[in-house]
Amino acid sequence: MDIVRSMEAFVALATSGSFVAVADKLGTSTAAVSRQIAALETHLGVRLVHRTTRRLSLTEAGSQFLERAEQILADLHEAEAVVGREAASPVGLLRVSAPLSFGVTVLSALLPEFRRRFPDLRLDIDLSDRVVDLAHDGVDVAIRIAQTPSPNLIARRIASIGIVTCASPGYLEARGYPAHPDDLPDHETLSYSYLSSGDTWTFLNKAGDTAAVRVHPKVHATNGDLLRRLAIEDGGIIVQPDFIVADDIATGRLIQILPDWTLGTFSLYAIYLSRRQLSAKVRVFIDYLVEALGGKCG
Repeated sequence: MDIVRSMEAFVALATSGSFVAVADKLGTSTAAVSRQIAALETHLGVRLVHRTTRRLSLTEAGSQFLERAEQILADLHEAEAVVGREAASPVGLLRVSAPLSFGVTVLSALLPEFRRRFPDLRLDIDLSDRVVDLAHDGVDVAIRIAQTPSPNLIARRIASIGIVTCASPGYLEARGYPAHPDDLPDHETLSYSYLSSGDTWTFLNKAGDTAAVRVHPKVHATNGDLLRRLAIEDGGIIVQPDFIVADDIATGRLIQILPDWTLGTFSLYAIYLSRRQLSAKVRVFIDYLVEALGGKCG
């Protein structure tokens, strides 16, 4: 059995729902297509297709196998393109994981031009602030904001990220302006749940002084935009990437505080599994982000 041809026949059948249409597309007979599907089912040890005189439908196993088969065939076609020196126009499905606020605020503005450059690529984008397992979740590249990326993964730095400490004018008028990070425990704070240091905010100034402050947040959240909204409504002090709060600071809805202190150097990283087997689709995506952001995000 030619497993690749059988998978191609199965995917075509799942798409068209007709043995006759598949036979016409592949230039063969309906009997040959039926034999290919039957051989594939025997090879896998499961029934993939429900066959009746009136209609054709996938079994649960068939639906699960379809997604995998489409990805395998897409990867195979991409491998052929790379070997054939067609990597300038990569094909297939690119699965991307990115933080929610970054995806909505920054990535969404960059994708139209990326799609124009690489029209044969299909994108599957998961926006979530959780740290995904690239291998387990089938993710090709994850975008993460960190001070130092995990040493267990391959990381390429894309751009610097400014982290801003800020609050609303109404909150600061009511509670006062902190003069030093040590003043923060006496204030209302709103904390990002995935901050690597937790509720200990460690500040650094240009003189090299550090101040590690244990805050007592009234709200924890896994999304920066939610915290931003609470801060605008006089909810308290936040530390957030400038791409989330820059417009609010520019319009006065939020005011930066402790301008001489920073939470350190954060960067935007592209994370992937293997440098040796870096696919063309991942490479062009990362290269595009580096070009489009110009070394700074926000």
